[in-house]
Amino acid sequence: VQLVESGGGLVQPGGSLRLSCAASGFTFSTYYMSWVRQAPGKGLEWVSDISGGGDTTYYADSVKGRFTISRDNAKNTLYLQMNSLKPEDTFLYYCARRGSDYTFDYWGQGTQVTVSS
Repeated sequence: VQLVESGGGLVQPGGSLRLSCAASGFTFSTYYMSWVRQAPGKGLEWVSDISGGGDTTYYADSVKGRFTISRDNAKNTLYLQMNSLKPEDTFLYYCARRGSDYTFDYWGQGTQVTVSS
């Protein structure tokens, strides 16, 4: 199993970024996938989940209405569209696979998002 995130960077407050996560080594469409974020020295913060078929999504209150999770099962790719970014969205963002017991069983290496003027 391999998960590779991309798309992070430096953006001004109010700006947008789209993160991608390329998945391989498993049947992507049969797993819930998640985005999780972490600040240096801090705990993990769950951001969003999406079902295998993409028809069900969940969001943390802190990002609801600003972030959109999606997936393209034909491309084995997970996305996170982030709009109206705020400085408090500055984190290392990871994509993660939800295992059969719904815990995170595989993670990517992360992509840094920095929101600053």
